[in-house]
This record gives sequence, C-alpha cells and structure tokens, in this order.
Amino acid sequence: MIHKLLVVLAVVCLPMAAQAAIEVYDFDTPQQETQFQELSNTLRCPKCQNNSIADSNAELAQDLRQKVFEMTKQGKSKQEIIDYMTARYGNFVTYNPPFTIATSILWFGPLCVVLFGFGFIIVRSRKRSLKNSPSPSWDSEKEARLKALLEQEKPSKASKQDEESTS
Repeated sequence: MIHKLLVVLAVVCLPMAAQAAIEVYDFDTPQQETQFQELSNTLRCPKCQNNSIADSNAELAQDLRQKVFEMTKQGKSKQEIIDYMTARYGNFVTYNPPFTIATSILWFGPLCVVLFGFGFIIVRSRKRSLKNSPSPSWDSEKEARLKALLEQEKPSKASKQDEESTS
C-alpha cells in the first residue's frame, strides 16, 4: 500500500521538476555571455506586461532567449540583435523606444500637459486678480475735492506748528 502511494506521488511530482528546469547556455567567450545577459535584461517580452525576456517564463520569452543565444553565438552584434527583434516584434520589445513621429507623444505629451496646466493656472489667477481689484474711476471732480482737502489741511498744520513754537 505504501509503495503504491510513493509511486503515485513520484508520478505527480516528476513533471513539476521537469518544468522547473534551468536553462544553461554555453558561450565561447566571456564577451558573448555578457552580451547575452545585457540583451536578456534589456529586451522586453512581447507577451508579458513589463518583464524582460530574462524575467519571464512565457514560451515566447524562452524562444526569444534561445534566438538571442543563437545570434550571439553566430557573432552578431548587440545592435544587430536588437534590430532583428525590433523588426520582428516592433518597438515594444525595447524598453527605450526610439524617437519617431509615432512615439513623439510619449516623449512630449507629459511636458505639454504640465506646460498647459501651468499656463491655465497663470491665466486664471490673473483674470481673478483683475476681476477682484476695483477699477478706480478718477475724474476731475474727485481731483478738485482732493485739492480742497489738502488746502484745508495746510493752514491747520501751520497753526499747530505756530502754537507749539510759542509754548
């Protein structure tokens, strides 16, 4: 009875161990290994949201890692491999998309939104301050009243100064 249970347990667990196999790549030079590691970390898995092909366990990512390995072993440069992947999967496969007309909104969109927001705030605050400040309507009648008040004030100040000097 125990033997049958162990056999069933082994049959169930064996496929799990086979799926958890670690990929091992043999390179001719350390430069090839370094290039492979860099590309694996800089190329994005087209199937996954935001994982590199090194981080993803998707079948497509495994295929891409294998293709990068093969092209690296063939002596292809880093840029040649990136160009191949971009031609096949689009600019999404790179984390730093090149500047094109199609991607210009990604580069300038946030800047335009911030500038528009600041401009809107400035225009609105100026309109509000102009609206709240009273517009003085100065005319000749008010000017005459001011002169009359100033003339009335001059003699009274002179008389006060005379009183202070005599005392």
